[in-house]
Amino acid sequence: MEPTADDKDFEHFFCTLYKLAELGARGRTIRISTKFLAEKLGFSQQTVSRRLIELGRKGLIERTATRDGSMVRISDKGEAQLRKARIGLNMIFEQEHPPSVTIEGTVFSGLGEGAYYVSREPYRKQFIEKLGFDPYPGTLNLRINREYDVKMREELETYPGIVIEGYEDENRTYGSGKCFHALINNREKGALVFAFRTHYDRSVIEVIAPCYLRRRLKLKDGNKVKVEVFTKEL
Repeated sequence: MEPTADDKDFEHFFCTLYKLAELGARGRTIRISTKFLAEKLGFSQQTVSRRLIELGRKGLIERTATRDGSMVRISDKGEAQLRKARIGLNMIFEQEHPPSVTIEGTVFSGLGEGAYYVSREPYRKQFIEKLGFDPYPGTLNLRINREYDVKMREELETYPGIVIEGYEDENRTYGSGKCFHALINNREKGALVFAFRTHYDRSVIEVIAPCYLRRRLKLKDGNKVKVEVFTKEL
């Protein structure tokens, strides 16, 4: 979505407000010329003058024009805008990872491995207990091509996820894996599964759900599918 004129105006005004705070106008009144502020912002004097007038009109600064420049102080309203931005930035930088990521892939027919592993009873019981649904015996296979989606998949591998423990029977050992709650095409709940043992490389993701997703979403090979993956347990 392209930013609107109002969005761009806010960015411009906030940039000026931020620079005024850097120059000491937060908590005290400073004398500043439009020429000096224009040099700091990289804009023309006329542009800066218009922004100062508009910031004053919006109540974000208190400003008095003098022969030697402007006496400027950030108002309580302007301070509130700065604090709001600080809180937002703190949330971005302090959280360990985003609450969800979206990956887009193309449907393709798999090798049938998903049906085999998902239907194994020790795995199935864990899916029911930890994900809250009994998975359809099979996976929706999606091939990812865009660099962004590949990076998101690689990033997800570093997150803890919901662990599905491995087990042994009399014939072999079955490895552990992990999964994440997911929403497929903004409609069907399911989970992204990092396979326990697979022949696929990192250009493929596998999704499980309590229903047959191909039928429910009317999907065929080649269709695009978006998967919103939740990085924390719901």
